[in-house]
Amino acid sequence: MSDMTGHNSDNVGGIAVDRLRSVIERVERLEEERKALAGDIKDIFAEARSAGFDVATIKNIIKLRKKEPNEIEEQETLLDIYRRALGM
Repeated sequence: MSDMTGHNSDNVGGIAVDRLRSVIERVERLEEERKALAGDIKDIFAEARSAGFDVATIKNIIKLRKKEPNEIEEQETLLDIYRRALGM
C-alpha cells in the first residue's frame, strides 16, 4: 500500500520499505557531509601550502599521530634498516 506521500510503507518481498529508504537516505546525507568535509580539508592543505608548509610532511605527521608510539618506533627502525641495506 502507498501512503499519502506516495511512499510504500509496508513490506515488499520481506523488505521493510520505509526502513530501507531511511537507511539509504541517511547514508546519502553522510556521503554529502563527507564530500563537504573533504573540500574543507583540501582548503586547509592549500592554506598550509601557501604558508610555506610541505603538505606531504603534514599528511605523514597526521598518519603518525594516529599510531601508538611502539608502532611508530617499529616503523622507523624498519625504515632505517631498509635504508642502510640500500646504502642510503
